[in-house]
Amino acid sequence: MIVRLWIFSIFLISCYSNLKISQVEQEGWQLIWSDEFNDAGLPDSTKWSYDIGDACDKPAGCGWGNNELQYYTEKREKNARVEDGKLIIETHAEDYKSRAFTSARLVTKGKGDWKYGKFVTRAKLPAGKGVWSAIWMLSTDRMYGGWPRSGEIDIIENVGFNPERVVGTIHTAKYNHMKGTHRNGDLQLADAQQEFHDYILEWNEEEMIWFVDDVEIFRYPNESTGYEAWPFDQRFHLILNIAYGGNWGGRQGIAPEALPARMEVDYVRVYQTAED
Repeated sequence: MIVRLWIFSIFLISCYSNLKISQVEQEGWQLIWSDEFNDAGLPDSTKWSYDIGDACDKPAGCGWGNNELQYYTEKREKNARVEDGKLIIETHAEDYKSRAFTSARLVTKGKGDWKYGKFVTRAKLPAGKGVWSAIWMLSTDRMYGGWPRSGEIDIIENVGFNPERVVGTIHTAKYNHMKGTHRNGDLQLADAQQEFHDYILEWNEEEMIWFVDDVEIFRYPNESTGYEAWPFDQRFHLILNIAYGGNWGGRQGIAPEALPARMEVDYVRVYQTAED
């Protein structure tokens, strides 16, 4: 009986997943890339690579430019794995190389790079003071130079000290948090750590629109004034990660005793129109 119920549950989940794809395709989008996280173990190496370390060897400096506390590991199931049809990114308090915390940062660079499209990530966000989770995008070719000149697209960010607020943001040479001019929108989402939600970006040459499920939270138009405001005419890749501490995540302190913290991802799907 238990086995039958389990098989039936898997069948229902599959039907729901296929229904969601069909609904999007009816709107004129075509699925061109996805990861449904069906194979247990390490994330699919044909789709995901890793950013590694504490970034002390990067131009931005230690802590990935944000004074973060974690060490991002590579091919370590403790920090990134697929189980029960979900991608798990997990942050731990442990001494590891140069840091006292470990986590993972998965990237599609070189394996999934797109200009324009609809990007849908269904996820349950991590809980705990100090965590800083993100589903976001960076320029693959950096045609306009280093950050923020080539742009950053934050599909969603969330910090543990303010768990109900989810935020979508853009950073460019003209609009970025270093100047205090960054553009964003947010939504109060009471169950972001308990339930899965679709975090969505629709991006074309005229504008970007952010949604949580079916609720629009932010819209950013192309001003047609050049790359300083719109570097988003180039290829970008996806990034999934949990940072720990840092300029935003650690603004109200950290709580290592609450770790481990996990972000669960049900699927990542990328759609484009025929014109794209």
